Formats: sequence, structure tokens, C-alpha cells
Amino acid sequence: MSPLQTALEKIDANSDAAVDRLFELLRIESISTDPAFKESCTKAGQWLVDELNTIGFDASLRPTPGHPMVVAHHPGPEGATAPHVLFYGHYDVQPVDPLELWDTPPFEPTVKEVEGAKRIYARGSSDDKGQLMTFVEACRGWIEATGSLPCRVTILFEGEEESGSPSLEPFLAAAAEELRADIALVCDTNMWDAQTPAITTALRGMASDEVTIHAASRDLHSGYYGGAAQNPIHVLSRILADLHDDTGAVTLDGFYDGVEDVPDDIRQSWDKLGFSAKDFLGEVGLSMPSGEANRTVLEQTWARPTAEVNGVTGGYTGEGFKTVIAAQASAKVSFRLVGTQDPDRVAAAFRKHVEERLPEDCRASFIPHGRNPATQLDYNMPQLKQAAQALTDEWETDAAIIAGGGSIPIVGNFKRQLGMDSLLIGYALSSDAIHSPNEKYEMKSFQKGARSWARVLSALAEGSVSD
Repeated sequence: MSPLQTALEKIDANSDAAVDRLFELLRIESISTDPAFKESCTKAGQWLVDELNTIGFDASLRPTPGHPMVVAHHPGPEGATAPHVLFYGHYDVQPVDPLELWDTPPFEPTVKEVEGAKRIYARGSSDDKGQLMTFVEACRGWIEATGSLPCRVTILFEGEEESGSPSLEPFLAAAAEELRADIALVCDTNMWDAQTPAITTALRGMASDEVTIHAASRDLHSGYYGGAAQNPIHVLSRILADLHDDTGAVTLDGFYDGVEDVPDDIRQSWDKLGFSAKDFLGEVGLSMPSGEANRTVLEQTWARPTAEVNGVTGGYTGEGFKTVIAAQASAKVSFRLVGTQDPDRVAAAFRKHVEERLPEDCRASFIPHGRNPATQLDYNMPQLKQAAQALTDEWETDAAIIAGGGSIPIVGNFKRQLGMDSLLIGYALSSDAIHSPNEKYEMKSFQKGARSWARVLSALAEGSVSD
């Protein structure tokens, strides 16, 4: 048998013990946002260090001002020329509130069979302990079967992802040379559906501002001043309405600089995913796509930039009625970015858009919020193609090359601080109820996830970074 086949058989043989190990980790109450669980977070990190050392890694617990990082290294086979990969996951979990909505205790993992499928119920089962343990078990299978891994592997497990990752950037800066690799592997994502594995290749960035339009020195009686005084709510409404033209396109100067159309082959692959815009919108009581005309909903949410008004305030908004002309009105506006759009340039264009539309007696002030660029992998990147083929081989269906409408901060950190692209491969499902009561992880995701990572490591090792 090939080394890969030997490793896969070892993973299968280890399957029951792997579930037991996952349950041990799930029982540790590593809630990072609550100081009462600080010792539990350290315990979870140390548990992972011990497991990784047991299977042949050089692992250690690294202190931070918050919860510790787990860092582990394996040199791979002697004389290997295969790429060096960095695997990232997080061992901390969300709080369990409201506890009364859990069907089983959140830190007592339980297996239930639902519609013929076994599911693991516990806090962290999907986000992210079950996911990261798929990689640990893949490494265990490789090492026990062949004595090594097919390539050099570094592991970074964080303990603060669910509480904003305050220690991450300084830790990456201090440990950059130790952690830098040819490519990062991130497991904190979903499959397309229960039968279709996926690689997320793009995440939208963000630029956001809070704008306030100021007019009179105080709120005014609308009977006494109405018709003569500038109304900042009217002014703000016109400015916000002008953000889009009649086709749904954003009107800011230079807004689409750095935006490229999705390649035809990728768009065609999205068309084959069986996505229903009607069902997607119908779930939230809507029926017709908005946004840019002549774009599919998947394009709109995955590959196109947006301008959205997230909140508007001004004047009297309490119970009853108060006839005033407000002295000021405010709006929170966010721009989801794609490609190589520059967040600072987009924010500057928005401020220019506002200033150019201000009438006499009005001024604008701004409060900046997020400024993060988008993430976009090269669709022709060799490692992407190698990983996609590995997933296709395991699941016996073509891996979906998808994108995400939101953002995963660690991916941007790896790119900015370590100069690495990331392959986002996870085996969670949208139905896993992460962050909610009764979080679950499919047993199939856990078992085939480990086999998938074994195949991905093999595929990356057989390829070349410079292909």
C-alpha cells in the first residue's frame, strides 16, 4: 500500500479512540471571554500540548497577556523538499447561555442519531475543537502508520478567538520567524453541504464610518422654524440615497478600483452548486434580490463590494410624537470590499461624497470604525488545486470552490504579518448551531475530516510551492 493508504487505514482504526479523545477536550470548559474560566483555558491548551507531544510533535504552551498559545512543530520526513504548512485552530469556546435551552449539558458531549446520522452535541464540538482535532488525528494516523508526516508541519492553536484575539497580533509579530511557512491551513469554515467539501478562497474586507450631519445649534420647533431651517435628517437622507444609482451600483469615485469579475469557470462552478436565491431570501421573508443588477445572489454576497447603511438616528424617536427639527442626524455606513480595494481610499471617497453634498449651514463629522482589506486567493494557485483534488478524492464529489461574505481576521493577520496565503478548509455545516444552544458536529465530518486532512497533506507534499 502507499503511505497515504496506510495512514488512512490507521485513521480508521483509531476512529473510536479519536472520538474519546475529542470528548476529553470537549469536557474542558475553555470559555475565553469569562475570567472565571481562565484556568480551564490553560487546561485545554495544556491538554493539546500533551497530545501533540505524545504523537511526535515538539509542542509547548506559550504565555500571552491573555490565554496561552499552543505551538507545535514536526520536521516531516528527513530531507523533505515538500512545503512547510502552518495549521491554525482555536481551543476556546463561546459561553453556553442560555443554559436552559440545551437539551444535554454543554460540557458533557453526547452522541445522538438523527435521521440516520450520528451527531456530537457539545459546546465547541463544531467551533472549533472538533475541527482542529480532525487535523490532530490526521497527523496521528500519518505518524503511527509511517513514522513521520509527509511534509513539515507547524501548529498554532489560539485560546482567544472567541474573545477578539487581543494577544494574536503581538504574538505573531514576536514569533514571526518561527511560524512563517509556505502556506497556512485554517479549519474554521464550512462545507458547502453535508456531501460536498469546500475550500473558501475569498473573504470580503471592510471599511466603515459613522457620519453625523450638524445644522442648527439646538433642536428647533418645526412650526416656528419649519421650511426655513436646514433639516439634517433630510440632508443625510439625500446623501445616503446617492450612494447607489438606479442599477444598484455604488457611486463613490473610484469605488470599483481593484474589483475584478469572477472567472467564467468559477462562476459556472457556482451555478452548479444548486443554490436557490428564492429559498435563501425566503428564509428571511424576502423574495427579490437587491443590489447590483445582472448579478447572481452568490456573486453579490461572495464576490461584489457593497455599501450598506447599518443604522440611522436623529430627532425624537421615543414614544409619542415631538415636532422638532433635529440639530443633527447620524448614520453608520459600512462597505464590504473585494479584490484589492483599498479600505482607506474607500473611506476617503465616502467622506468626499458626503462633503460635496453638504448645503450651507451644515457640516459633517466622522468616526472611523473598521479598516480591513479583502482576502482573495489566486484561483490558479497550485496548492488550491492540489487540496481540491484531495477533498474530491475523499468525498467522491467535486470540491466546491466558494467564497465568504464576511471575514476571518486570522487570514488577514497571516497575510499581513507572515506573508502567507491560507487555504480555508473546514467540515462544519451551517446547521451546526455554533455559538448557540445544542451546538453539534456531524460524526461523518469528524471522521472524514481527519481522512481529508491526511489526503491534503499528501497532496501538498507531492506538489511543489513553485509549480
